[in-house]
Amino acid sequence: MDPSAVIGIVLLAVLYTLAPRQLKRRPTQRQVFFFCLLILAMLITFGPLDELGDARSFWAHMLEHSFQSWIIPPLFLLSMPDWMLRPILMSRPIRPLARFFTKPVVAFVTFTVVYVFAHDPPIFNLMMTNENVHIGIHFLFMVSGTILFWPLLSPMAEYPRLSYPAQILYLFLLMVPMTAVAAPITLAESVTYPWYAAAPHPFGISPLQDQVIGGILMWVADSFYLMLITTLIFFRWARDEEIEVPAVNLRRPPELRVLHPTRNARA
Repeated sequence: MDPSAVIGIVLLAVLYTLAPRQLKRRPTQRQVFFFCLLILAMLITFGPLDELGDARSFWAHMLEHSFQSWIIPPLFLLSMPDWMLRPILMSRPIRPLARFFTKPVVAFVTFTVVYVFAHDPPIFNLMMTNENVHIGIHFLFMVSGTILFWPLLSPMAEYPRLSYPAQILYLFLLMVPMTAVAAPITLAESVTYPWYAAAPHPFGISPLQDQVIGGILMWVADSFYLMLITTLIFFRWARDEEIEVPAVNLRRPPELRVLHPTRNARA
């Protein structure tokens, strides 16, 4: 594992442990559970997947990007209490940036720009030959992914979530840039990124076969993942609607209370 990844994971765990002591509050058991999943996802991403990607496995590298974009950011937001983020995001220097980047349109565009340009062949090849650029782009995936998921999973009332219908539309539109990146990679007749063709593949398959597998993971698996999230949002929407309706019906109009037979008999 890269030393920078080890430092980042350890620092995150230390801050998550010390913040409750400093602020004299505790995260819920659910938030702690998601934080443990977050650490596990980061260990997988920057451990075996990163090593396979460095060994010229394109599909492992794309799976690593998927973890950084689609798995780590929502786990981070689900694990963070509002009181832990508020001192940072509501501070004077950070507040304008937080308010700007948590706007749904800005969040969507920010992630799309990072996702599309990071997979552009010249930038991607530079990433594979320059370790500092490689680390920087992986960091951008996680930051832009967190910005992307903020309108869906915001833990702070100051920067609220989208309504349920808007969340579904938001995720549906997200499949457009994903397809724009994954489809050309999957359907290409030659290797898009020459770096993967310069040495044997760790699993003995050809670079083009490796590219097709990676493209399918980006296109099909990630699309299925977003559809799963959309389905969960829809069911949560339906559940909340069912909870609200009985609460309204509990209060009967005055004329019905007057005509109630039991009360009339007592009167």
